[in-house]
Amino acid sequence: MIDFSLSSELADLRDRTAAFVRDGVIPHEREVDAHGELPAETLAALRAQAREAGLYAPHVQKEWGGLGLDMRAISIVFEEAGYSLLGPLALNCSAPDEGNMHLLELVATEAQKEKYLRPLVAGTIRSCFSMTEPPPGAGADASMLRTRAERRGDRWVINGDKWYITGADGAAFTICMALTGDPKSAGQSGGRARHATMFLVDAGTPGYRVVRRIPSLDSGAPGGHCAVEFRDCEVGDEAVLGAVGEGFAYAQLRLAPARLTHCMRWLGAARRALDVAADYANTRESFGQPLGRHQMAQAMLADSAIEIQAARLLIWHAAWMLDTGADARHETSMAKVFVAETVNRVIDRALQLTGSHGVSDELPLAALYRNARPFRIYDGPSEVHRIVIARNVLKAAAIASAERHVHSAEGGEA
Repeated sequence: MIDFSLSSELADLRDRTAAFVRDGVIPHEREVDAHGELPAETLAALRAQAREAGLYAPHVQKEWGGLGLDMRAISIVFEEAGYSLLGPLALNCSAPDEGNMHLLELVATEAQKEKYLRPLVAGTIRSCFSMTEPPPGAGADASMLRTRAERRGDRWVINGDKWYITGADGAAFTICMALTGDPKSAGQSGGRARHATMFLVDAGTPGYRVVRRIPSLDSGAPGGHCAVEFRDCEVGDEAVLGAVGEGFAYAQLRLAPARLTHCMRWLGAARRALDVAADYANTRESFGQPLGRHQMAQAMLADSAIEIQAARLLIWHAAWMLDTGADARHETSMAKVFVAETVNRVIDRALQLTGSHGVSDELPLAALYRNARPFRIYDGPSEVHRIVIARNVLKAAAIASAERHVHSAEGGEA
């Protein structure tokens, strides 16, 4: 049974997070540069304030410097953090670091956790995740992975190209996905999935290079989105994350919760857009009355409020499933599609309602619009998730049909 009530402790944490973002973070939004980055000293100061306020790293276990919240509690805090594009950065729960922290907690050795996880949580370093590749390599279809790591003596040698790697410029390390199995089996059904491995590669390792930043519609990630190359990049066994050949299994461990935490943060951004639009509609005069008195404007505001609530409930249900140990891939896929499209619709309506003010940078809506649009692509495009969801629906229908036939046959024999 799902309980939608919040404990007094969680309600207090929600309210303190909201106040911190409103009073401490939003005033710094004007300091963001053309790359979407805050001055380093401003970000460090915000993180120090978040620590002092007991809000820092809510998703990480306490032994590594976080608050140790479960997914249901995280959904409450991340939504409040996402009310500003800078909120997740201030709380050190932004992508890609947040997903990498989760993965390191689950599968890294103790030595790897000390080397990579602890400073990542502390905020002294950043990281990135290198899986996507330029065509014809892995994108929405991860099975098209082409980057390869070959065993040579006691070393692994990585070769390949990666594309649109978020945060790579300035990251202290990357988690690189590479094929490690027999090349002859890589093209067989399931062959690639059985023979992919993750490697922890430090910045500065010979053969690993950030080629360039890729100009992009969005600008909200420190380190940008980058092209990365591996050319005879050598690493030892200590760089293997988890077990050899389990890369795709680990990717699912990372991506299923990560796509849901994306939803949590972006839901906060949608709320910000709705609040801005509602405030504008209350004060802007149009055709002899406040804009909010016009039924078309009211319909836009109402639709946004309805969809935000529906999106929140999808997130909470998927979070509850993850907390109870269920395989929530189906539920996180549904949440990802609905929330991503809801966020875009809500921000788009807010822009339409606020007109030239919304399109300008006088309001935060233009920045939200630019940064939210790619969310329908990141962590799997809506179309790919719909394919997966439909397959699950068809499979369930086939099973139910077969069971009905069995029951019918048994009844006939009786």
